[in-house]
Amino acid sequence: MSKLRPLGDRVIVKPVAKEEMTKAGIILPDTVDKERPEQGEVIAVGPGKVLENGSRAALSVKVGDKVVFKKYSPDEVKIEKTEYLVISESDIMAVIE
Repeated sequence: MSKLRPLGDRVIVKPVAKEEMTKAGIILPDTVDKERPEQGEVIAVGPGKVLENGSRAALSVKVGDKVVFKKYSPDEVKIEKTEYLVISESDIMAVIE
Protein backbone atom coordinates (compact mmCIF):
# COMPACT_ATOMS: atom_id res chain seq x y z
CA MET A 1 0.00 0.00 0.00
CA SER A 2 1.22 3.49 -0.83
CA LYS A 3 1.57 6.05 1.93
CA LEU A 4 0.59 9.67 1.57
CA ARG A 5 2.77 12.19 3.37
CA PRO A 6 1.24 15.66 3.28
CA LEU A 7 3.48 18.71 3.08
CA GLY A 8 3.25 21.95 5.06
CA ASP A 9 -0.08 22.55 6.77
CA ARG A 10 -1.99 20.05 4.66
CA VAL A 11 -4.07 17.20 6.06
CA ILE A 12 -5.12 13.93 4.38
CA VAL A 13 -8.72 13.02 5.19
CA LYS A 14 -10.70 9.90 4.33
CA PRO A 15 -14.27 11.00 3.63
CA VAL A 16 -16.99 9.54 5.83
CA ALA A 17 -19.76 7.96 3.79
CA LYS A 18 -23.06 9.06 5.22
CA GLU A 19 -26.30 7.16 4.88
CA GLU A 20 -29.60 8.85 5.40
CA MET A 21 -32.82 7.20 6.44
CA THR A 22 -36.24 8.32 5.29
CA LYS A 23 -39.21 8.54 7.65
CA ALA A 24 -40.37 5.18 6.28
CA GLY A 25 -37.06 3.57 7.27
CA ILE A 26 -35.52 3.33 3.80
CA ILE A 27 -31.75 3.86 3.87
CA LEU A 28 -30.44 6.15 1.14
CA PRO A 29 -26.74 5.61 0.38
CA ASP A 30 -24.43 8.60 -0.01
CA THR A 31 -24.38 8.08 -3.79
CA VAL A 32 -27.95 9.37 -4.13
CA ASP A 33 -27.14 13.06 -3.96
CA LYS A 34 -23.59 12.83 -5.40
CA GLU A 35 -22.49 15.67 -3.11
CA ARG A 36 -19.01 15.66 -1.65
CA PRO A 37 -19.03 14.86 2.08
CA GLU A 38 -18.14 17.59 4.55
CA GLN A 39 -16.84 15.23 7.22
CA GLY A 40 -14.00 12.78 7.41
CA GLU A 41 -11.29 11.09 9.44
CA VAL A 42 -7.76 12.45 9.49
CA ILE A 43 -5.37 9.86 8.02
CA ALA A 44 -2.14 11.92 7.97
CA VAL A 45 -0.96 15.42 8.88
CA GLY A 46 1.88 17.50 7.52
CA PRO A 47 4.73 18.89 9.62
CA GLY A 48 3.12 22.34 9.86
CA LYS A 49 3.41 25.69 8.16
CA VAL A 50 6.82 27.39 8.15
CA LEU A 51 6.60 30.77 9.86
CA GLU A 52 8.60 33.89 8.94
CA ASN A 53 11.09 33.23 11.74
CA GLY A 54 11.83 29.75 10.33
CA SER A 55 9.98 27.74 12.99
CA ARG A 56 7.00 25.52 12.25
CA ALA A 57 3.49 26.09 13.54
CA ALA A 58 2.10 22.82 14.91
CA LEU A 59 -1.19 21.60 13.48
CA SER A 60 -4.23 21.52 15.75
CA VAL A 61 -5.55 18.20 14.37
CA LYS A 62 -4.04 14.74 14.71
CA VAL A 63 -4.40 11.36 13.04
CA GLY A 64 -7.72 9.76 13.99
CA ASP A 65 -9.63 13.02 14.54
CA LYS A 66 -13.07 13.29 12.93
CA VAL A 67 -13.30 16.70 11.29
CA VAL A 68 -15.77 18.99 9.55
CA PHE A 69 -14.40 20.98 6.61
CA LYS A 70 -15.51 23.44 3.95
CA LYS A 71 -17.48 21.73 1.22
CA TYR A 72 -15.54 22.83 -1.85
CA SER A 73 -12.04 23.27 -0.41
CA PRO A 74 -10.55 19.74 -0.61
CA ASP A 75 -8.64 18.33 -3.54
CA GLU A 76 -9.52 14.72 -4.38
CA VAL A 77 -6.80 12.09 -4.71
CA LYS A 78 -7.36 8.43 -5.56
CA ILE A 79 -4.70 5.97 -4.39
CA GLU A 80 -5.18 2.24 -5.02
CA LYS A 81 -8.95 2.63 -5.56
CA THR A 82 -9.42 4.56 -2.29
CA GLU A 83 -10.47 8.20 -2.37
CA TYR A 84 -8.75 10.69 -0.08
CA LEU A 85 -9.12 14.43 0.34
CA VAL A 86 -6.20 16.84 0.73
CA ILE A 87 -7.17 19.86 2.82
CA SER A 88 -5.30 22.87 4.18
CA GLU A 89 -5.65 23.09 7.94
CA SER A 90 -7.26 26.52 7.56
CA ASP A 91 -10.18 24.89 5.70
CA ILE A 92 -10.96 22.56 8.61
CA MET A 93 -13.73 24.17 10.65
CA ALA A 94 -14.10 21.81 13.63
CA VAL A 95 -13.13 18.54 15.28
CA ILE A 96 -16.03 16.22 16.17
CA GLU A 97 -15.63 14.88 19.70
